[in-house]
Amino acid sequence: MTDNFNETHHPFETSPNKTLLTLAVPVLFSMIAEPLTGLVDTAFVSRLGAEAMAALGIGTMVFSSVFWVFGFLGVGTQTEVSQALGRGDTTRAASLCWLAVKIAAVLGVVLGIFVLPILGMIAGMMGGEGPVRDLAVDYMSYRLLGAPAVLVVLSCFGAMRGFQDMRSPLWVAVGMNAINVVLDWLLVFGIGPFPQMGVGGAALASAISQWIGAFWALLVVKKHYGVTFGFNLVDARRLFVIGGDMFVRTGCVCLFLLLCTRFATKAGADSGAAHQAIRQFFVFLALFLDAFAISGQSLVGYFVGRADRSSARNVAALVCKWSFWTGIILTAAMYLGQKQVAWMLVPEEATMVFGPAWLAVTFLQPINALSFATDGIHLGTGDFRYLRNAMMIAVLTSTCVLFIVDWIHPEHMLFWIWVVAGLWTTLRALFGMIRIWPGIGDGPLNIPSATPLFSTDR
Repeated sequence: MTDNFNETHHPFETSPNKTLLTLAVPVLFSMIAEPLTGLVDTAFVSRLGAEAMAALGIGTMVFSSVFWVFGFLGVGTQTEVSQALGRGDTTRAASLCWLAVKIAAVLGVVLGIFVLPILGMIAGMMGGEGPVRDLAVDYMSYRLLGAPAVLVVLSCFGAMRGFQDMRSPLWVAVGMNAINVVLDWLLVFGIGPFPQMGVGGAALASAISQWIGAFWALLVVKKHYGVTFGFNLVDARRLFVIGGDMFVRTGCVCLFLLLCTRFATKAGADSGAAHQAIRQFFVFLALFLDAFAISGQSLVGYFVGRADRSSARNVAALVCKWSFWTGIILTAAMYLGQKQVAWMLVPEEATMVFGPAWLAVTFLQPINALSFATDGIHLGTGDFRYLRNAMMIAVLTSTCVLFIVDWIHPEHMLFWIWVVAGLWTTLRALFGMIRIWPGIGDGPLNIPSATPLFSTDR
């Protein structure tokens, strides 16, 4: 895709469906690579016993929480680079890539320095005691070695996707995770000349593979976009402002999901077990929906940078259509696969509470798809503050309803928890849609004159 930026017409303008799918399919497979590797990690460590598994659970939860804080390095870089390319400013686009890399490297080193001395306290706060605490500290110590690499990969992936190069992140992700699987086997069990390191070996395998992935990603960025050594304070400040908005937004998401889990667990062990199974599947479905959102973000950003709001709205409409129909397909698949999912993921004693809640999530998917689609669209326009405020309203409203449901404590409590989650998703989708059609407030995609939803005159 990167060879088309200096042309008068973007490929989307002549082949919109083909262009969107060409971008979305590699994104989907690159995103699936990481959770699959996580499953392999878990399978290896599970052979070491319950204490090692508990330590792995603590370590992965802590680092997932830490690294999402820095997600703005990827999201913000993708938006800023795509808009710079739309303006035809390839020099600034390349400069933004390397600015994000420099910030990522510094933040990664700072993270390691400040977190390393308090790993024992963190493990204790997460409930680790005795051998579990020691193993968790061992795991997190090795994972910290890869912290700068993780953040560099995040920024590089954002830069590549901003350039609408979705295939390079795919190959890097697949290669990096394949190396991780092999190193897991060698270091966890001590195969051949390698030492047997147990749960620490799984962490070291992740750190090594992340550094390999980081150098690989840097070589791709250097090959295609050159190298710049300057440091633009204005652009750096812009990335940190984006980071602030994204931090609040993601924090709201985590708070609401945490409350849902708390109330589900409070309703009983059966409800908690069924909720965990549904939540894990819900997260997996997000991979399919995020593929269109990420692709739409790059395309919208490009056309916003080119000051072509009509084409940007066309991208928005197409992303919403593809996402909605994907949601319909997921609904059908979930409805037909309910028994199989229950057999694989749900204890027998929890199947009675699982069924109604599963159906609530099943028929939620088309609306859920639109919430992801509009998130990607507004990330592409750089409308980060609106996304933050919309999420705060959706979470506040849904949380109030969640407490009311808990107070009433109806029959099939888990079903009603997921109905409230549906309200949360619906509000997100509603706020996302009305910002574009009709275009409330000072929306970046507002057009003064009446414009068709999806014009076809090319």
